[in-house]
Amino acid sequence: MGRRLVPLTLDNLPDLPKRCRSCVFWELDPVSGEAAVKAGRPELEKEAWISAVLLEWGSCGRVVYVDDVPAGFVMYAPPAYVPRSTAFPTSPVSPDAVQLLTAWLTPGYQGQGLGRVMVQTVAKDLIQRGFKAIEAFGDARWTGPACVLPADHLLAVGFKTVRQHPRFPRLRLELRTTISWKEDVELALDRLLGAVQKEPALRPL
Repeated sequence: MGRRLVPLTLDNLPDLPKRCRSCVFWELDPVSGEAAVKAGRPELEKEAWISAVLLEWGSCGRVVYVDDVPAGFVMYAPPAYVPRSTAFPTSPVSPDAVQLLTAWLTPGYQGQGLGRVMVQTVAKDLIQRGFKAIEAFGDARWTGPACVLPADHLLAVGFKTVRQHPRFPRLRLELRTTISWKEDVELALDRLLGAVQKEPALRPL
């Protein structure tokens, strides 16, 4: 099984699931996001956002391929590039951290250690760029696939709560701890990386 992880660019953006290519939940503020969906241009807004982040900050994601078939992806960026983050009651993200936006593994490729490799690759990238942690807003009342990852799944793979909230706690993962991850976290990662939205849905916070 040949597998490779490559930086997310406009060239391989089409390899993401269609529902993810057209989702701008994190990339736009709530008002602009609703407007983009109503105008039928969320995919264009997504491309514009990725282009801007690439030019100003650099790589903001990784796509994993197995035998040249897209098997998953992860996206992340400093909170300054994530307008939606300010809408959360537990913002802001810490200045030494990057925000985890979303991640996904195709069901047929779960259980192969790809999730661990994917997160470790992101960790090494961010450590080299001077960051100490990755933070995420979790959903403590998660009931099904949505744009906000379930808090309990994040906790299961090593995230720690840094700001409590009954619905949207902010969680943090120290990047250096991921480098020594073993297979015992793979099941939890499979659960986490499978917990993204099935259809684009912009919901108020």
